[in-house]
Amino acid sequence: MSDSILPETANDAPVSTQAFVVDLTSTAFTPITELFSEKKNSAFSDPTYYKSALSGEDESAQRLHNLLSKYLTCQDAKDRTVYRQQMVNAYYDFLRSVAPKMSNPGIALSKRMLMRFGAVLPSLFSPEQKDLFATAFVENIRNEPVYYLDEWFRDIGTGAVTLSATDEGRPTRKPTPGSAEEAQRLQQLHSKNSGKLQQAEATLTQKEGERGMVEAELKSRIEILCDHPPLIGYEPHKQPYSDSQRKLMSEINERMKYLLKIDKDIQSSLKEFQAAKEIDDSLRQKMTVNPVADVSNEDVYTELGTIRQMSKMTVGRQGNQFPIFTREFYHCIPKGTGFRECVLEELRWVESLDPGAFCRIHKNQSHRIVPYVILVPTYGDTGFCWEPFDRYNRITSRGRIVVPMYPKNLRIAVLSAVADLRWQVAKEKASYYWMEEGITGQYYQWIESQKLKGDLKDLFVQDYILWMTKEADGVQRMDKELRGIFWRNLPFPQERKDMLKLRSLVYQELCQKDANRAMSDGY
Repeated sequence: MSDSILPETANDAPVSTQAFVVDLTSTAFTPITELFSEKKNSAFSDPTYYKSALSGEDESAQRLHNLLSKYLTCQDAKDRTVYRQQMVNAYYDFLRSVAPKMSNPGIALSKRMLMRFGAVLPSLFSPEQKDLFATAFVENIRNEPVYYLDEWFRDIGTGAVTLSATDEGRPTRKPTPGSAEEAQRLQQLHSKNSGKLQQAEATLTQKEGERGMVEAELKSRIEILCDHPPLIGYEPHKQPYSDSQRKLMSEINERMKYLLKIDKDIQSSLKEFQAAKEIDDSLRQKMTVNPVADVSNEDVYTELGTIRQMSKMTVGRQGNQFPIFTREFYHCIPKGTGFRECVLEELRWVESLDPGAFCRIHKNQSHRIVPYVILVPTYGDTGFCWEPFDRYNRITSRGRIVVPMYPKNLRIAVLSAVADLRWQVAKEKASYYWMEEGITGQYYQWIESQKLKGDLKDLFVQDYILWMTKEADGVQRMDKELRGIFWRNLPFPQERKDMLKLRSLVYQELCQKDANRAMSDGY
């Protein structure tokens, strides 16, 4: 690995937020060939890192410095525990000063790394750890919506990403024209309509493509129909239609009928698209008159409070909530650390076994929508879904999942987040009938039949992890009925099914049931 130093200015140019617009044509993650960069960023080798990271902030920086000094020099175990607990509040008070500055392109690299990794003091790293973190890619060269905290607050501060959902009620008073509330209302309407616009355009594109394929097929068949070889001995006369050509006439007639059906769908989709486009243009015009107000510091503080709550949830009540990176608590291998590339590789693995993991169905049409992935620098072991989609755009908006960066097992942390997303999306889709329909309904009924106790979603998450880590490899760990539920609702790709049916009669029977359903009702 090269020892060259990456210039600090290499990190100043943020990735365009346009890269994270939902692309409904995307089908998979791009394979990652390099998890770590050959170049090191300069932050962790900078002798003035600590001073640079804490300077220019309010009195919270001094308080954090004092507590950290006491914590590191304290010999009494009880006092050390007290200082460690006090540092949690002191650290987040300090982040209140730093977070609003993340949208400033010229912010010091040390402040970004502090927020990104919880790296307050480089001497808390071992030399090997310092070298590892220095080789993590700084920029988001993958163009996937996976965020470190400094990038998240950068896009929160610029308004590129909306605040995460909270339990606060909506304002009831009617917004006045030209007010910030009116601008926000227009933004919400635009977000809601953009889902309809994207859906209509995707359907229109799909139907146009289908029409093109049928038309190409028709051209080919008509060319065959119009081909008349000379009648031997009676030239220049040509042969009449052959039996195969007469058969082609009926096939062409059927394809023409199918074309009319596709054309009807295109007309319907075109009307939806035009209507949504008109609304979009109208809202954009109104939004130029009522521009969205700049994100205030209060909004950033609100998001920081939400992130703190997310961090607690990754750790759990009894977990280690210490917010600062230290070799004392870090026990991950390089590939098991929640760097962006490592998490993306785990997500790619998940999708290779569960192709529908990030798919959302609307009007019988499936769209792959990768959620925002927020990487929080905690020593937690549990990932989770904060929201399955934007409440104003349920069709094409991204959900939000949270993944801890320093877990015991990164794959399990990612799996628990995807399982939670799976559950919440399915539950929202089934709405009032979630205990009866789909994966949530079938799973609920099975849990009831087994008289199992515990939180339903937590039970599902654990079973999903079992499904992906054991059953996917042919290791039978699930009840027969439960295996059937997962097999039908969260199917493996066909190649994996073909492999599994060679492993055991159990999977062979499930494949046979698939074949029977396909023959009976087009399953």
